[in-house]
Amino acid sequence: MAETTAKPTLPKAVFNVEVENHELLKVAYDAYLANNRGANATTLTRGEVSGGGKKPWKQKGTGRARFGSTRNPIWRTGGIVFGPRGNENFTKKLSTTSKRVALKQALSLANKAKKITLTDVKTTGKTSEIAKFLADNKFTRKTLIVVDEKTPELIRATSNIQDVMVVRSTYLSVYHILNADHIVIAPAAVKTIEAWLTKEAK
Repeated sequence: MAETTAKPTLPKAVFNVEVENHELLKVAYDAYLANNRGANATTLTRGEVSGGGKKPWKQKGTGRARFGSTRNPIWRTGGIVFGPRGNENFTKKLSTTSKRVALKQALSLANKAKKITLTDVKTTGKTSEIAKFLADNKFTRKTLIVVDEKTPELIRATSNIQDVMVVRSTYLSVYHILNADHIVIAPAAVKTIEAWLTKEAK
């Protein structure tokens, strides 16, 4: 069953930093979305669309503009000029230092807003156990569960519950933190997060 343990102390170096402005948080948030964006849209150029082998009408005498092919980009069924080709790169790079600072800022804001609960979420793999845990703690909106290691039982128990996401501490992102209404962090994950975010970048 899901049980609540004694709350350890949150390290101030990670969960209580000063956030002077939100510019870096915005950059980190947008970078997460951009790095997960796929280049799925593709269009055809005038050399790739079908048809257009015959001149639509004679060059002179019709009173209409001259056209040599229906594949002309200004035609409704013509090719697309400078359209997406499916090989666009939308990724945005952030330095390791910037990523860590942004994460500490996001965690500090969440801690200040009293969104963070420190506890081990234990389950035998039953969805009802997690549902009871959420109800007992009045977690009625988006809940982020941060663990040191995902277990098959926890994955199975949370997979069918809407608005519940389980993430490993080393994969925590600004996007996850800012979008969550409640954040449940396992004590072991706190130590991992502290070691990760206070480590000096080489």
